[in-house]
Amino acid sequence: MATHRLGCFFLLQIPVAVLLVLDGIAAAAGSEYRGKPQKKLGGGGPGGTAATALFFFGDSYFDAGNNNYINTTTLDQANFWPYGESYFSFPTGRFSNGRLISDFIAEYAKLPLIPPFLQPGNQEYRNGVNFASAGAGALDETFRGATFIFQVIGLRTQLRYYTKVKAWLRHELGDVESNTILSRAVYLFSVGTNDYTSPFLTNSTMLANSGSPSKYARMVIGNLTSVVKQAIYDRGGRKFGFLNLGSLGCLPGLRILQSQTKGGGCFEEASKLANLHNRALYNFLSKMEDQLQGFRYSICDFNGALRHRMDHPSRFGFEEGRAACCGAGRYKGIYSCGGKRAMVKDFELCENPKKYVFWDSYHLTERVYRQMASEMWNGSRRRGRPYSLKLKDLLQAQGIL
Repeated sequence: MATHRLGCFFLLQIPVAVLLVLDGIAAAAGSEYRGKPQKKLGGGGPGGTAATALFFFGDSYFDAGNNNYINTTTLDQANFWPYGESYFSFPTGRFSNGRLISDFIAEYAKLPLIPPFLQPGNQEYRNGVNFASAGAGALDETFRGATFIFQVIGLRTQLRYYTKVKAWLRHELGDVESNTILSRAVYLFSVGTNDYTSPFLTNSTMLANSGSPSKYARMVIGNLTSVVKQAIYDRGGRKFGFLNLGSLGCLPGLRILQSQTKGGGCFEEASKLANLHNRALYNFLSKMEDQLQGFRYSICDFNGALRHRMDHPSRFGFEEGRAACCGAGRYKGIYSCGGKRAMVKDFELCENPKKYVFWDSYHLTERVYRQMASEMWNGSRRRGRPYSLKLKDLLQAQGIL
């Protein structure tokens, strides 16, 4: 295992919540990498058509680099080594050693990599746009309770960006063609993780003030419902894809909180919130399908996929299912990968990320994302509820206005 000594390591006993609020403003993207030929950011396949446009919304599981272009902290950026080193050989802003689920879905759809909305010079929207921002939640208040005011692109701001893209398409292509693109497009969401982890990682009081965990989950789903129905469906969108939430308490960054107090295991309080969210998400999708003409969806069982890989890593070709490849402390749960976050500059980097499920304290390796994208595209053997289309079938379905 390669150990990178970037400073004196003396804060292992400080809670992660404290470390999070000590981080400074993000530095420019790092230039170090392991010396592999650099891949250009671009095509994962030949250009697509209006029928296969993809619009991504949400958080770091989809963020392809939008946070590179905003004034935020390195907690919410990944534009430094070793991020991106396994595939791109340079940091792109993706929170992994390589590509994300969103990238593989674009590849399966025979589209180029869908660029981040804020990427300079990005004005080709026919194939879709990536609006996702690391740190974002369904609630506007997510992370506002932190001592340090985090600046990320919340879900409602992402929808404002989407409105700008719609206006551009209409201006450039006219109403008929732009409406065809938007009705046939697939709108994919990965959102909720930050809404449920922020009460444990910051001094946010939103969960406590909500009255109960179930009421809090309804608040999160309520915001998501508003976005999907009012901002997209009512304006022509018909096809949607969703990631449910994984067992949040088993992320290395939260598992370490449990190890500090009870000696190990998952931080079940966070996992219970994720389960509440997933049940509410299923109910929301069932209602939308019943109430909205032409509403079609695909859901990725992120929770089941991650749980199986954590509990049985060897079945999926991994050796380590609990500790991260990059980070510090027990389970590599201290979020120090890259040495540019908070006061802990020391971190360890594994020799072979392909053997690991987790890349850093909160995110997964490219290999896991590829497997999950394949399951979402082709369908999984695991039976989940409610019934949803395979993503490849969803892309082929015609939008119904």
